[in-house]
Amino acid sequence: MSAVVGGAKKQREQYGTVTSPAGKLGRFIINLFAAGGLLYLFLPIFVIVAFSFNQPVGRFNAVWNRFTFDNWLHPFADQALVDALLLSLKVALLSTAVATVIGTFMAIGLVRYRFKGGGLVNFLLVLPLTAPEIVLGASLLTLFLAPTMLLFNISFSLGFATIVIAHIMFLVSYVALTVRARLRGFDWTLEDAAMDLGANPTRTFWRVTLPLITPGILAAALLSFALSIDDFIITYFVSGPSTTTFPVRIFGQSRTATPPQINVLSTMILLVSISILAIGTLVSARRTKRDSA
Repeated sequence: MSAVVGGAKKQREQYGTVTSPAGKLGRFIINLFAAGGLLYLFLPIFVIVAFSFNQPVGRFNAVWNRFTFDNWLHPFADQALVDALLLSLKVALLSTAVATVIGTFMAIGLVRYRFKGGGLVNFLLVLPLTAPEIVLGASLLTLFLAPTMLLFNISFSLGFATIVIAHIMFLVSYVALTVRARLRGFDWTLEDAAMDLGANPTRTFWRVTLPLITPGILAAALLSFALSIDDFIITYFVSGPSTTTFPVRIFGQSRTATPPQINVLSTMILLVSISILAIGTLVSARRTKRDSA
């Protein structure tokens, strides 16, 4: 014990405590680097929000001219942008719903059961996360257009369906890994207790397992929705010429014009995301306070 105390004392003398001048300087430097890192991360977001109040000169909203509220008074003035945003929301909702169901059951199966080939399944789950998106996009495009698919009487026309299939493909990995992390600390004896009390496996899942892992499922669903609505590279490959999502529309339009409505719609998405995050944090804090009371 004395050796541990002596070692801690020696470290404090060497590096300085928080209250010493050296410790205060070190804490100041760490906080300065942390603030610089946060500023670097959030500066593009601040620019997007600020330029939603800009009155541009010409077709490109890239140089600050003067402050105005006109852009927010007519946020849906560009109908093509609105249609692209609605399409992105539809793709995100559908692909998130399907990927959440598939990924959740995959996570439960991988955590609860041991079977031959489980290591291979884990490897295949991680593979879409490590592979470059441009490789995934090109591979999926080749798959959808491959002549061999005609042998199975399957033909794809690039558009809404191929975008949803592609998004489900990479979202399943995020959902499965997120829910699996939640299940790592799950007490499976709760299911045994429920079945000992007369509940069948189906009732046990709906009444015991699902409510306990719901926070992990919701986190995975929100992450999947954000990744889907934000995806550009994979969507660009599999969307086709007549189907344009919001990121693809912005990319294509940036070469001819960048109206301030792009910034307005982006800021609206940001505000909705922050609101959902704030509500989730508030509910979680209240639940923690109630459980500790």
